[in-house]
Amino acid sequence: MQDVIAKLRAKKADEGFTLIELLVVVVIIGVLVAIAVPVYLNYRQGAADKSAQSDVRGAISAVEQYYTNNGNTYPTAQKDQTNTSSATASLTLTKQTGGTDGVVTLSDKTQLSYVPNGTSAYLICANNTGGSGKWYVYDSSTGGSVKTASTTLTLTTCK
Repeated sequence: MQDVIAKLRAKKADEGFTLIELLVVVVIIGVLVAIAVPVYLNYRQGAADKSAQSDVRGAISAVEQYYTNNGNTYPTAQKDQTNTSSATASLTLTKQTGGTDGVVTLSDKTQLSYVPNGTSAYLICANNTGGSGKWYVYDSSTGGSVKTASTTLTLTTCK
């Protein structure tokens, strides 16, 4: 028994990892990465979708502020804007005589459009090309919250 203990103590100077132990660690790290990357990409898509929704809400505020500052009239011209660069892009609602401009700042990769819908209503639609591809639309004639469109929309009609 004393001989076995003496051999084990003498062998301690020969410490290190075996090839099998290193391979097991590499496999475990690979499995963790395989789980983490898709989860991260889903978070990114969700964040891009939320930024498009947020831009629609910001556009609603800008249009309503424009309405108040310009004699209770909505912008008449159809406007659309796509932010494809890392620079900040914005959608400008041009002022009428004696009024003020309305400005909507867009998030990165967001496409947004303002479309008049008669004289007393409008549509705002947007999506983010870095997201899941969902379109978000607001119809002022029905009010309520920003809704997810069931089909792919066009920026010129929001339909």
